[in-house]
Formats: sequence, structure tokens, C-alpha cells
Amino acid sequence: MTVASNQPHSEPHLPKALAQDLSASATPATPTKAQLRKLLRQRRRDLSAQQQKLASMNLCRQIARLPLFMNSRRIAAYIPNDGEISAQPLIELAWRLGKQVYLPVLHPFRQGYLFFMEHQPHQPLALNRFGIPEPLCDHDSRIPAWTLDLVLTPLVGFDEQGNRMGMGGGFYDRTFAFMETGHTPRRPRLVGVAHECQKVDALPCERWDIGMDFIATDRQLYGLAT
Repeated sequence: MTVASNQPHSEPHLPKALAQDLSASATPATPTKAQLRKLLRQRRRDLSAQQQKLASMNLCRQIARLPLFMNSRRIAAYIPNDGEISAQPLIELAWRLGKQVYLPVLHPFRQGYLFFMEHQPHQPLALNRFGIPEPLCDHDSRIPAWTLDLVLTPLVGFDEQGNRMGMGGGFYDRTFAFMETGHTPRRPRLVGVAHECQKVDALPCERWDIGMDFIATDRQLYGLAT
């Protein structure tokens, strides 16, 4: 005959570390923007040199075939840093097609802003305070940002809704804030560029974020109107 026990039922004992892991996985914490930025930067830094080269070639194929690129005369690009996807093949194609290429330069008087100077083949560059190469200011070929046709903007992260994350300095947001006012004769087309591995499910959008016309990766174009 089975005798029912009057003793209270006890849960099986779990090691403290395992119990903490189970508890954490049951209620996953949403990463902060700083944590997400750190994670996504590490993802792109972890890519091998061969992966970076292949991604760069694929990105440039995606953009080079677009009428937007072919019809643009003044194109702003960038020198890759911190694992950013390289647009160098596109820069070289632009030169061959007789287009003008510009690079962002930290504004010396307006803190947190950029201006754009022409970048030519074999032109000497100097490192700014972030260690990013910039054209030397000996030959002043700067132009107003609103006169650019196409601006390639490196991203840290993005989602399929077109939200994007930069390095956190707000340089592009401040520089292109004029696009929200309509006070200039024209507006450039802004294209965010990133590795496909930098895509996430969702990113928060701040009110001061300047939106991209679309986002290009080595695999796909996101948000491009057809």
C-alpha cells in the first residue's frame, strides 16, 4: 500500500550559478544603445580581411548599378575605420567616370559638425583626432553639404524599417539637419552603408535622427523605392 507523505513537496536543488542563468534567460534584458553599439562594432571588426574585401566588392556592385549613382556628379564617401565596410571600389569607379568624390572633415570651428572636401587619387591625407584619414586643408576645395548629389554614410547598425545607428557622435545628424527645414535649393540623397551582419530586428529612432533614403549592404538594398 502506498502511503501519502505529509511532508511538504520540495523542488529539486539547482546549483546557484545555474539557477541564476535560468532566471536571466527567462527575462532577457533589452540591451542599451551603448551595449548594442559595442556588439555591432565587434561584429564588423571580427570579419576577416577576405570577408571585408568580398563584402566591399558586393556593396559596390549593389550601388554602382543604380541610376542614382550613375546620375550623381558629386559623391561624398568615407575612409573605412573600425571595421566599416569599404566603399573604395566605388570611389575608384567614380573617378574613372569623371565624378567628383568628397570626404567628410571635422569642422574646425563648429564642434560636432562636418564639412566636405574633394578627394583625388594619390592625395595626401592626415589623421584627425579620431584617427580617421581626412584630406589636408592646404588646398581648400570644400563645398556646402547641400550641393552634394549622393552621400554614402557608414552605419554601426540598422533595421529593415530604415532606422539606423551611428557611432554616437551625431556628426551626420547635425551636418544634414538642414534637410528637415527645406531652406536649401536642393537636398542630397543619403545612403546608409553597412555589412549585412550589422542588421538587427529593431532600433529606436530619436527625433533628431536624419533618415536615410535607403540602406545598402553587401547582400541587399533596404527601403529603396522601386
